[in-house]
Amino acid sequence: MGVPTAMRDRAGRARSTGSFVVVLGVLAAAFAVTAYVVPRSGRGPVKEEPAAAPVAPVAVRTVSHSVVYELLGAHGARNVTYAATGSALTQHAEVATPWSARFTRVGPDGRTEFYSIAARNPGPGALRCRIVVDGAVVAEKTETEPGRLFSCAV
Repeated sequence: MGVPTAMRDRAGRARSTGSFVVVLGVLAAAFAVTAYVVPRSGRGPVKEEPAAAPVAPVAVRTVSHSVVYELLGAHGARNVTYAATGSALTQHAEVATPWSARFTRVGPDGRTEFYSIAARNPGPGALRCRIVVDGAVVAEKTETEPGRLFSCAV
């Protein structure tokens, strides 16, 4: 069994299938070229934009802040979570009080910084959290209810 290489028209004449494929290929190519060229020719000639002058990078002034997180109480603290250098979260399952964490945070001048510490008061008694930035207390809170999670944030 072979593949037919010719087709017959109504009059019985042989017609090559190869020429049929060629005609379809030519029509497809013509359609593709027309679809590409016609929309672009309606826009007119391409205008070149003037080259922008190179811009020198602006130096960003940075500042550093000394940060201290503190927990004060008689019975320690549980589930301590705080945002440290680079805003990375740090966690401790349990700490003895008094407890503190110190670090320096460096960032662009004028950027609003976020500081946060959360802890659970194991009780009984009070647990106090404090955030000190550059020597000044910026947040302080006391929780007296045992088992209660609370936070200081600014």
